[in-house]
Amino acid sequence: MQRIGIAVSVWLCVAASCPAEENRTERAAVAVGSVAKDLSFTDIRYLPRSFDELGERKALVVAFTTLDCPLVQRYMPRLKEFDAAYRDRGVKFLTLNVAEDDLVVDVAHQAVKFDLPFAVGKDYDATVAQALGATRTPEVVVLDAENRIRYRGRIDDAVRLTGVRPKATRDDLKEALDDVLAGREVRVATTPVDGCLIDVPRKTAARGESKLTFHEHIAPLLQKHCQDCHHEGATAPFELMSYGDVVSRADTVAEVVRQGRMPPSFAAKEHGHFTNDRRMGYVDRAKLLSWLASDRREGDPAKAPPPRTFAKTRWAIGEPDLVITSVRKHTIPATGYVPYTYDLLPYIFMNDTWVQKVEILPANKRVVHHCNMGAIHLGKIAGGERIDGESAFITGYVPGGEPMVLDNHVGLMIPAGSMLVLQIHYVTTGEEATDRISVGITYAKERIDKRARHFQCTTSRFEIPPGAAHHPVKAARTFDCNATGVGMFVHMHLRGKDMTYRATYPDGRAETLLCVPNYNFDWQMAYRWEVGKQKFPKGTRVECTAHYDNSAFNPFNPDPKKAVRHGQQTYDEMMFGFLFYTDDDEKLGLNINPRNGRVIE
Repeated sequence: MQRIGIAVSVWLCVAASCPAEENRTERAAVAVGSVAKDLSFTDIRYLPRSFDELGERKALVVAFTTLDCPLVQRYMPRLKEFDAAYRDRGVKFLTLNVAEDDLVVDVAHQAVKFDLPFAVGKDYDATVAQALGATRTPEVVVLDAENRIRYRGRIDDAVRLTGVRPKATRDDLKEALDDVLAGREVRVATTPVDGCLIDVPRKTAARGESKLTFHEHIAPLLQKHCQDCHHEGATAPFELMSYGDVVSRADTVAEVVRQGRMPPSFAAKEHGHFTNDRRMGYVDRAKLLSWLASDRREGDPAKAPPPRTFAKTRWAIGEPDLVITSVRKHTIPATGYVPYTYDLLPYIFMNDTWVQKVEILPANKRVVHHCNMGAIHLGKIAGGERIDGESAFITGYVPGGEPMVLDNHVGLMIPAGSMLVLQIHYVTTGEEATDRISVGITYAKERIDKRARHFQCTTSRFEIPPGAAHHPVKAARTFDCNATGVGMFVHMHLRGKDMTYRATYPDGRAETLLCVPNYNFDWQMAYRWEVGKQKFPKGTRVECTAHYDNSAFNPFNPDPKKAVRHGQQTYDEMMFGFLFYTDDDEKLGLNINPRNGRVIE
């Protein structure tokens, strides 16, 4: 079946080349020797980037790719070999995905799968491909230090559409790079390219008519994918509840949906199924984009679904049973870095207290990047004992995150004699601001059979070299019980690039649990499994592998000339892979008083 799949993919590449020969000839008219100017692309962080931002170089190799072209798959390892061989000689590499429907998160995941250490991006509308005269994938273009096109064509002639040679008869890209670096003319400046044609999206002069209407076709999509965040008082900066809301933001909505930037989703789709995945499927995305590109008909309001309603409360968990507010109001300066702030909340838990919902709620969310909360026993505080962060940790507040909500007879116990402590990371916003944090707690409302547990795949023993664009850091943990997974959470700082969780089971079987290929410091999301589905036998080993980008190309890098180690501030780094679970053999059978969270004897 695998051979049939490859054959079909190759046949599709051949078939795709037939109808567009005339268009391909026109685009290939860009002459070798011409200078490419003002070229830009979208990086894996959804940011517009220019070729100049790639930094000084003696040569740049631009390779055009898609996710499904079989020749691209076969040549990815070869490109990685080229990067290793030529990096120290002043050559930089860049792959640009040119498929209209390939999302940035999936492009980033392709780079993680092939462990690509160089820049990866997206060429929307194939504008760079056209400017460089590229017509197929995986075509490569070599630019010299002045951005002059010196070579355009194949990587070598080893892999063809209908077969593979044991060894290439011509190393075309190698020969071109050696010529450019030696300061001589490229001996063979153009070569034919097998592969899939690069489709240039058709541009429409004006919005046309569409049979889609807002009330009948678009409103249900917004309710399903967008309105959890885009309603009054929620975290999003504007509402998407009405026809007027959407039309007034139509171009913005179209851009972020087309890119896959919204709804936010940072997990590679081929690993795991998560119940809180907000990803918009292809059909829904195509329908919304089609309506936005049309005359945007409103339609008949009678065909709209019943409007969604949201609780009139500032708490995502509903009104809590207990609210504890920090004594201190913090003042955050207009600019600069703010050291971590620690608050001991003014409440002592006199008894063991079982809770199922916990929410950290800043008064000013704009200035709180994240906040971790733990329970610390008063005896340890008085005795000055060292606090174990893993055992003390309860939950956190992060951009794009969710409050802790437990159910199905699972609870978290705050020990008697404990107080809650907050570790707050404030950020500046350009103007002086204030904040005071509250914590809302809802006591357990059902029998508690299991305690919520977690472990952290983490290490503080690493050093990221200056300029390193793809530095790996690994950590692992092993389950000491038969467990059922609840979910996972990733935390790094500004140089964090990607993280992958991989489980190796006692029987030798292994699988990837989660891959976050384009980690976003401002959108740190949890990934929840369906209740009861993810099992981990005792002895299962979970390894987390993270990569860090300490290069100048990282737009958020505080200082690419500095070696980076573990530390609390964002100009330092962290490596944390949280995994939440329950013990399958635990059967507590605790009846809880829903008014105070205490066990009923």
